[in-house]
Amino acid sequence: MKCIYYLTSTLDSTGHIAEDLHEAGVNDLFIHILSKDEGELKREKLHSSNYLEQLNLLRYGIIGAITGFIAALLVVWIGNLLKLLTTDTPSLVYYAIIGVMTLFGAWEGGFIGIASENKKIAVFHDEIEAGNYLILIYAKKEIENIIKTVMSTKHPEVKLVAEDEYFYNPLTKLKRI
Repeated sequence: MKCIYYLTSTLDSTGHIAEDLHEAGVNDLFIHILSKDEGELKREKLHSSNYLEQLNLLRYGIIGAITGFIAALLVVWIGNLLKLLTTDTPSLVYYAIIGVMTLFGAWEGGFIGIASENKKIAVFHDEIEAGNYLILIYAKKEIENIIKTVMSTKHPEVKLVAEDEYFYNPLTKLKRI
């Protein structure tokens, strides 16, 4: 599933875009809007973005888990090297050390991710802070052309600013158009 990013300057335009996309067969669950003021989106009954789109929770959670896993392997290796863990130590102890440290790394990474803006959305930080609206449209391959046609014919004032093949892969970069 591809994520298509559009940037518009007015809330009224955002509402019309959502209506036109609904008429074209795009479900409301696939249209997410980022705004400086989410309250106005709720008043207009527009679907705002979620925390996975706004924060770096997944990215830092994954990085934390990888770091915790590597640290756990080092702890087990050093424990064996220093003879802290003997040959009589059950395998379950090794697995428990690795599992707990990996989960702890993911947990700590998640806390760091909650405190930071999603790196893909950060590309548009200045525009959102200036009062513009970023519209994320998740499109399956078969409706991608329909979405682009609706946007270009009915809303030429709205700018296509990016396309992301891998939105939910937090380790990839986003390129602006």
